[in-house]
Amino acid sequence: MSEWVLDLKGVRKVYRGGVEALRGVDLQVPRGTIFGLLGPNGAGKSTLVKILTTIIRPTACEGTFLGEAVGHKPTLKRVGYLPEHARFPEYLTAREVVHMAAGLSGMQPAVTRGRANTLLERVGLGDWQNKKVGGFSKGMKQRVGIAQALINDPEVIFLDEPTDGVDPAGRRDFRLLLEELRKEGKTVFVNSHLLGELEMVCDRVAILSKGEIKLEGALKDLTGRQVEYRISCGKIDSVFKQSFVNDGTRWEAGDLVVATAAAEEVMPLLDQLRAGGVVIEGLVRKSASLEDVFMEAVGTDTPGAAPKAARSPQPPALK
Repeated sequence: MSEWVLDLKGVRKVYRGGVEALRGVDLQVPRGTIFGLLGPNGAGKSTLVKILTTIIRPTACEGTFLGEAVGHKPTLKRVGYLPEHARFPEYLTAREVVHMAAGLSGMQPAVTRGRANTLLERVGLGDWQNKKVGGFSKGMKQRVGIAQALINDPEVIFLDEPTDGVDPAGRRDFRLLLEELRKEGKTVFVNSHLLGELEMVCDRVAILSKGEIKLEGALKDLTGRQVEYRISCGKIDSVFKQSFVNDGTRWEAGDLVVATAAAEEVMPLLDQLRAGGVVIEGLVRKSASLEDVFMEAVGTDTPGAAPKAARSPQPPALK
């Protein structure tokens, strides 16, 4: 079995009118990881997922998905999918929506019944499973969507904005669910504008912009490239203060910022400050955030490229 659940090369999609949604995407995703697929609106994220789930055909594509050529429809029985803005027939109950997804996956009814109960309990809808989804809040509908995406016990799960409309407690429980899925050996693709959420769970990320991969790799490596130490100081003479300014240091909001990942380079500065009678009030090692990495990668490629703020109602918490 290959270590790659996804091994793509040269994925292109040109829509009618010559609009290039994807411009030669190369991507490898290891099994059993939580993978963040990021990018500003119009970057090509949804197009890539739709190609992998055979909703649309690529203009060009080489590589494999779950060991088969991309577009191999039987492979989809091993895939779960929650699209962005997912809609379900409002006259169906939560249980019926999950059963419908199971039927589309070719599952046997006897297997479906027990698994549907377990999943609806797991996403916090155990007491709501026989209620029609037309009366659900947006966050509760997202929970139904997550349950239906997991009903066929998939090896790979695509989740597009899965916490849209979910309250902070629910987002916390969603992160725990992702960690459980990773322990079970699942590979989860998550697309979200809430970069702070992804930073807490993703193993790897790829940043798409204008149909191209701008940056890809292990999250710890990407954020670890920009490390600095911040020394919070008490009262300091202005002339003495200026003696610390050079190519590797700067003053910012009263803190001496040292652009280095090496702690041993900070020690002489601490000694120098103490020798000058300056009180050291704090020392913090700071790495770049995922938002910092994102903005560095996309720059001003797309208006409104910055992540969206989240406003959430108060549906029941995930379990």
